Amino acid sequence: MEMLIILGIAAALILFVVSIYNRLVTARNGYRNAFAQIDVQLTRRYDLIPNLVETAKGYLAHERGTLEAVIQARNAAFAGLKGAAADPGNAQALAQLASAEGVLGGALGRLLAVVEAYPDLKANTTMQQLMEELTTTENRVAFARQAYNDAVLGYNNTREVFPNNLVAGTFGFQPAAMLEIESPEKRAVPKVQFG
Repeated sequence: MEMLIILGIAAALILFVVSIYNRLVTARNGYRNAFAQIDVQLTRRYDLIPNLVETAKGYLAHERGTLEAVIQARNAAFAGLKGAAADPGNAQALAQLASAEGVLGGALGRLLAVVEAYPDLKANTTMQQLMEELTTTENRVAFARQAYNDAVLGYNNTREVFPNNLVAGTFGFQPAAMLEIESPEKRAVPKVQFG
């Protein structure tokens, strides 16, 4: 009889640990999936930028430095995204991505300021469409970033509460980092205004 009680307690304990482990895996997969959505939107954004620059080239021949800065920043941000996508919870990878995104945001801001000075370029239908797509994508990135940060918060909370923290530590569940933008100015969607 005592053996049955001991076996019952051991089985209950094993089921309890398995349940916690499964919740941790589900939460980790949730934030990884949320980062995949950021990856999709940022990749779309990065794909729009060369088209935007190419459209502007004909009008902004003497602004070559601005155009090159945008492309260099885009390439650096794309590399940062791939590094972060390899390990979405890694604080260092996310910090590098956020920094590269900040540089890209600044370069795009300078490009948009230059575009404002050229009425013919602002009136160009292709430019207007690209700018609209970029603005829409920026909004999607913001929503995806919020969903990711919410998923990370849920994962970290699940990981840190007792007794989950004991299981998380035993099985190597590391804390996940949120994707933070460095300054409030960089959080703003670039303002696009035609006409």
